[in-house]
Formats: sequence, C-alpha cells, structure tokens
Amino acid sequence: MDTKTYAVVDLETTGHSSAKGDRIIQIAIVFIKNGKIAEKYARFVNPGQKIPAFIRQLTSISDADVEDAPYFEDIAKEVSAHLEGTVFIAHNTDFDLSFLQAEFARCGIPLWTGKKMDTVELSKIIFPASPSYRLQDISEELGIPLPSAHRADDDAEATGHLFLACYEKLKLLPEDTLNLLHRRSFQLKTDVSTLFHEALKVARKKGTSDAYSNFRGIPYRKIGRAEYTNSKELIYPSDDEVKTKLFKTGFPGFERREQQFRFMDLVWETLESESEVIAEVPTGIGKTVAYLLPAAIRSIETGKPVVISTFTNHLADKIQSDEIKRLNKMLGVDITATVLKGREKYISLGKLEELLRIADESYDETLTIMQILVWLTETNSGDLDELNVSGGGQLFVDRIRKQSNVMAPDEQIADYHSVLLNECSHSNLIITNHSMLLADLNRGQVLFNSLAGLVVDEAHQLAQTTSQLNQTVFSYTNWKYVMGQVGSDTDGQLLQQIFELSTRFGTSTSRTKENLGMSFESFTTTFDAAVGSIAYHNPPLKDKQKGNRKIYSLAGLKNAEVYFEKVAVAMSDYLDKADALTNQLVVHKENMTLTEQAILSEWNYWIREIKIKAGEWIEIFLDLDATEFTVWVEKDRRSIPGSLSVIKHPIDGTATITKLVDRMKMENTGIVWTSGTLSIKDNLRYIPNQLGLDGAVPLVTFDAPAHFYEGAEIFIVADMPDIQQVSQPDYIEAVADTVIQTVMATGGRLFVLFTSQDMLRKTYDLIMESEQLDEYAIFAQGITSGSRMKLLKSFRQYDNSVLFGTNSFWEGVDVPGDALTAVIVVRLPFSSPTDPIFKAKAAKLTEQGLNPFAEYALPEAVMRLRQGFGRLIRTSSDKGYFIILDKRIETKSYGSRFIESLPKVPVKKVSLEVMVNELENCYNKQV
Repeated sequence: MDTKTYAVVDLETTGHSSAKGDRIIQIAIVFIKNGKIAEKYARFVNPGQKIPAFIRQLTSISDADVEDAPYFEDIAKEVSAHLEGTVFIAHNTDFDLSFLQAEFARCGIPLWTGKKMDTVELSKIIFPASPSYRLQDISEELGIPLPSAHRADDDAEATGHLFLACYEKLKLLPEDTLNLLHRRSFQLKTDVSTLFHEALKVARKKGTSDAYSNFRGIPYRKIGRAEYTNSKELIYPSDDEVKTKLFKTGFPGFERREQQFRFMDLVWETLESESEVIAEVPTGIGKTVAYLLPAAIRSIETGKPVVISTFTNHLADKIQSDEIKRLNKMLGVDITATVLKGREKYISLGKLEELLRIADESYDETLTIMQILVWLTETNSGDLDELNVSGGGQLFVDRIRKQSNVMAPDEQIADYHSVLLNECSHSNLIITNHSMLLADLNRGQVLFNSLAGLVVDEAHQLAQTTSQLNQTVFSYTNWKYVMGQVGSDTDGQLLQQIFELSTRFGTSTSRTKENLGMSFESFTTTFDAAVGSIAYHNPPLKDKQKGNRKIYSLAGLKNAEVYFEKVAVAMSDYLDKADALTNQLVVHKENMTLTEQAILSEWNYWIREIKIKAGEWIEIFLDLDATEFTVWVEKDRRSIPGSLSVIKHPIDGTATITKLVDRMKMENTGIVWTSGTLSIKDNLRYIPNQLGLDGAVPLVTFDAPAHFYEGAEIFIVADMPDIQQVSQPDYIEAVADTVIQTVMATGGRLFVLFTSQDMLRKTYDLIMESEQLDEYAIFAQGITSGSRMKLLKSFRQYDNSVLFGTNSFWEGVDVPGDALTAVIVVRLPFSSPTDPIFKAKAAKLTEQGLNPFAEYALPEAVMRLRQGFGRLIRTSSDKGYFIILDKRIETKSYGSRFIESLPKVPVKKVSLEVMVNELENCYNKQV
C-alpha cells in the first residue's frame, strides 16, 4: 500500500446519466499516500443548465455556487492529469467512474485506465454487520467526520477515511481468514485483491491470535462467555424512595413516574406469588425496565431464570443491548441475559465448510461468503440476522442455517446455538420471541421449564403469532426453485454430479438413472397440472375484486383434489427412487474425496427439502379441515403462475396459548401479560379474550402521565367525500390532494396509513404524477424496496420525508421527537370483508349466534386505530397531529367508539382549508 497513490473521487451531478445530458456540478479528489490522506483537489463545475430542485436540496449546491465556476471542458485535462497513475477509489465506482469516463469521452479526453476499488464493495466485506452502506450511515457508525453529506469535498474525504479504516481492520484478521478471502477476491468487481494480499503479508509475520478457534480451516471467534456469579443479595425495593435512587443511577435526569412504580410492584407481586396478571401499560410509563428489574431480582432470589417473550427478534436484541446495561448499573450486579431464537437463526459451520468445497460461485455468493468469513471473526452469537447481505446473498445464507441438532463432535464444539442453549440454564433472563416460546410446546426437549417467571410483552401479538406458527404456505416460485436444484441434468449441475459419483462407485446403471428421470418428469407433469387447475381458476363474480391481485377460497375449485392426489403419489415415487440412489452412495462415503462428500451432502439437503414440501402438500391440499382452518389462493393476474400462493391458516389459536398457560401453572410459574393496547371501551377484555385467557385473571390498567399527550391534536377532515358514497378513484383523488396539502403545510415528516396495498399504490402513483411533492422524499411500503425497518430508517434520515404504510405500520414503529409530525389515517382500519381470515372467523361467530361486526370487526378496527395513534406520541415532549379522513367516524353510530378509545386530546372537525391553515401557522411559528 505504501508504494501506491490512491485517488478517492466523488462527484455531485445534476442527475444519473451523462448520456441524457446530466452534468457534473462538483468534483473532489482526495489523495492517499503512504497510508495517510495527503493533498486534496476540489472544484465547483458549471453544468451549463439549471440544477434540479431535488439536487439543490440534496447537495446544498445552488445555481449561484456554480455560476462563475469553470465548465468541465475547461478542467477535464487537469482532472485527467491528477488521476494518471493512481488507483481510483469511490463509494460506488459504477457511478462515479462511469460518469467521469463519459465526460472525458464527451470532452475528447482519453479515458482513464488503471485499477479501481469500490468502498461499497469493500466495506460490505470488512464490516458485514453494518446496518447500511450508505456513506453517511457507515461514516456515522465508524465515527468518521462527514460535515455535509452529498458535498463532493466532504464525501471524498470521508470515503478516504473509510478506505483506510477498511484496510486497518483487514490487517487485524487471522491469516487463515485472509487466505480464504484473498482466494475469492479475484472474483469481485473491483481490484481489491491487492489490498487483501498486502494484509496477508502482514498477517504472516505476526501469527494468529489466541482469540480465535478453527473449524476445519475456518477461523471463528472463540465461543464462550465470562461466568458471572452474583454473590450480592438483592432485595426488591418496596419503598418508592429506594426505587427513585435506583432509577437515578441508571437514568440521569430521571423523573419519578407513579404508574411505573406501581407496575413494577405488580410484576414483583405476581412473580413472587407465582400467580397471573394482565397489565395494560401505555407508552410513557417506562414499561420495559419496570418489568426487567423485578424479574432480575426474582431470578437471583430463586436461582432460576425468568423468560421475557417479545413479538420480534429486533425488540429482544434491543433489550439485551440497551436495557440490560442500565439494569446492571442500577442493581450493581452483572445480570446474565441470553437472547435465544430458533436454531435456524444460527449458522451451521459444518454446512458452510461443505459449501466452500464447491468452487462454482456467483458474484453474490462470493461476496456473501467473504462477508461471513469476516463476521465469524467477530460475532459472539452466530446469529445470522446480524449480517447485512444482498438479496442474492440471502439465498446462500439460508443454505447455511442450522437445520438439525445431529452434528459431528468437532461441529458440536463450534455450534453457537448449542452454547446459547447451555447458557440459558444459568442465565437470569432468557429473552426470546413469541414464536420461540410457543414452539417450545412441541419440542422433544423443553427449553423453558423450571422458571422463576414469564413476562409476555406485546401480548396482543401472541394470537397472531400462534396463527402464523400453525400456518402452512405453498409458494409456486419456492417449489420450482427447490425442484430445479435436483431436476437439471446439464453439465455441472447437482444431478449430473450425483450420476458421476454413482458411475464412479458402480452403484447405479443407466436404467436406474432413466427411472429416476422418468419419475421426476411424472412428478413435474402432475405438479404443473395441479398448479394450472388452481392458477387459471376464475373466482366467482360475486367477489367483485378490483385490481390484478386475486384472492379466493381453495374450496371453490371443482375436482381439484384428483390433481392434488396425483402429485402426492408421483412425489412419493420420486422420493423413493432418490432415496435408493442416495443409500447406495452413502456406504462409499469414507472413500470419497471431501468435494465428493460435499456433493452428496448437497444432494441430501435438497431431497430433504422436497420431503418437507411433500408434507406441506398433504397438509394444505389433502388434509382439509374446514372447521379449524381456512385455505385460500392468492395470485396476481400479471404473473401467473409465478405469483401463485396457497395459504392454510388456523381460525382460532387459543388452544395453543391455553396449553402454554397450563404448563406454566403446573410448574408454579408466575405469568405477566403486558402490552400498551389490551382493551377498548365497552370491551375491556378484548385482547385477553382473543388469547383465550381465563376470565378470572385480573386485568390492571395503568394510565399515561397526565401531561403525556399535551402535544397531540386530532383532526377530522369534514369536507372529505364519504368513502361509501363515491367511486374509489374519486376518493383516492381527494386523499392525494389532502396528503399533498398537509405535507406542504408541515414540511413533511408524515405517516400516511392505508388499509390496502391497492389504494396505497394508486394514491402514491397519483401524487408522483402530479409532481407537487418532487422536493420531498417519499417512501412507500411495497413500492420502495426494503424491509419495514429499512423504510423506517430511511424515513428518519430525511427532514422532508413522507412514508406510506399498510397494516404493519399501524403498530410497533417507534419514531420519537420531531421526526414525525403527523399521522394521516386514510380510512378506518376495518379488515376487508373479502379477507379469508376475516370471512372464516365471521362465519364461525355467525354459527355461534353472535354478530361478527359487533364482536369482531368493530373491536379489531378500534384497537388498530389506537395502535395507529400510538405511532404519533412516543415521549411527553412530542407534538403531533392525528388526521382522520374517513367521515364514517362522525356519520356512523359506531364512530364514537373510535374517538372514545383514543387518549383525551382535543378533537377538531374542520375543513381541509382550515386544517392546513392551522398546520401552517403552527410550523411557521416553530421555524
């Protein structure tokens, strides 16, 4: 590295395409010599055109800034001279280098030649667990100064520091890891192999650190954690003054909250008396630490763990990373806490090692393997969710998930999941998710037993989790992918490799291969016929489903069961023949090379996947139970059969929860059910009843601090059209107009909550076509790529952002402070009458002589509106507006139920014009 000059380049441009007339408005080059940042070159450039508004806002570069600057033609030779003989570095060379080369060509300057390195590609490998590789994000994570993102001079310098940080970390990796990385680095898109070679030379001189273990040539950070012994005797702080002192230790500036202390007392009393309680604890009380503290003390007192169950793994990780540290500080002891997820969340080093023997890798697979090799030198958990891999890489990650507890002796030593299971027995707190908690009921070896207590947080989600746990899904694309892994006999494919093995060991004849091929063909033929009978079925006209997405009951298909049975028979025949082929090869395993063993293991893996799918096929298509399950088809008319899915979903999951409660009671385990939303007016036990909890279990409701919602107001837009009286296009046009005006009045920072993806997309399209919000960053679930958490993070990063969300954004999303100014509710969150789960539950209630609307549809919608409001005010200092566009809230008799369910804040029924004026006045004052 010392002998080379690296030129770190960043461009700001009027757009993405030089060919379409976009031009450079700023260029910066930072030179790295002798491992340090040296001189810098930065120029504004006159693009000869107006800078688009979005670019002005993004870069803070105005037309005035570039007015007197040279044109690129005037400095092209100068720039080319600076880059001559250097290694070109950029944060996304596909853009910066390509754009620069196009400008050189336009100006008649010879194209730059040399080696290039991309810090996006490099940082993905070196920092595999980083949540984002945007320059602004990774700079913040690594503590690299970036005063003004999207300014070429600052971006280039930050990129230079990022490059140096990558190299410094690279030099710390063990030699065996660097060997594996260097071998694959030649398959990358940029010339970083020289960097890996330099680091490898350094590693050979210093030797391997004893911080690492080695599994069949793959280094990994030693598994095992420090043993904690709590000799200090802890007594629960019954006195409020003692509580206050404890909280001031963990929370500087702590203000006493009476309801927080009372909830703590309730948790302690429940765990100590080994009883059961339901507690509704709204935002603002400090619920999490209030149950963790008594849980930790109870665990130390009894010598048994307390299980904390949350809805998502994200929340479980957050408790361990944030709250446990505070708890240790408050109590003055080391509370041992283990986050435990399902075994498929953890890496199988045995499977990884097998796949590394197979040389044929795509670019995505190579990049992902390199990320994993680096990650293994730093992870303490082996939790694959820590990795941030591309979409193509995710397929590889799914291949190396732990599938079985049957392992070779050396793999058992190197198995993260086994270590975590062992740690649970001597942890104070086991933090898990609802799925893991419920799945324990069906495990041969129970994990959650002999407990000092169970706290179920976000308890209202447990019913949904139960249903999803017992749900079975058929996906056409997934089935075809799995079948494709064993069905292709072209050169280099798995089937051809297995046949070559069979020939080498003389375990099969041409007749055997022919029979296997004919059996597979019969399987695929019957499968395609069965899928066709589903995919090309037209749902009854009475369903009146708009748009391309169609949902209908599987029970409506006539004579389809004959097709389903034929698939089951053909699949069984194929699996028998595949097993016979495998069994004949297994006896020769010891005589196979390591690569041949890996091929056989790969074949076994995919045959096992088909066996799993065979069970799913029978479960969905041949084991129909209309009283307990509902089965429906989903497809998009634009992509048949690729979009086809069939879902079998339980109608009622309370039996599973009852089984869990009964087991806990048999072991005298205290249970605390808690959530921010458990009840609604006139139906205080709505969620407890949904969970099937005993009516005798006390329900205790805590109130938010009196001043908590002082910054909130509710607007009902009075001049919106009635959603039941106008066409959908007319209503969407009114929604789009309201969103546009509200966004302009507030400056953005809005959630717009929909109840259907179809309406979301049409509203989004209309707003984008209008171009009235072109200066705002608009993110839309199902349109903008990325997960819910990624969309949320992007939303937080822009001051002028707007986020369109559907069902999953009504709850569980935390955006405190000024990052969220308003929530717009497009329509009251009733489930669609055509939703298969809703239809099945409504039919069951009707059979019982109950009114589905009053008993299910209305309370569910009221609860969801409460949860939507909860997105707005997350701290007592928050200010925001909850805007309801659906006039049914004031025209229907049930409308008052919605308003009464919300916190007591001012409710204003106003025209759109009046509301916009109020919002403008409010935010103009703030400015």
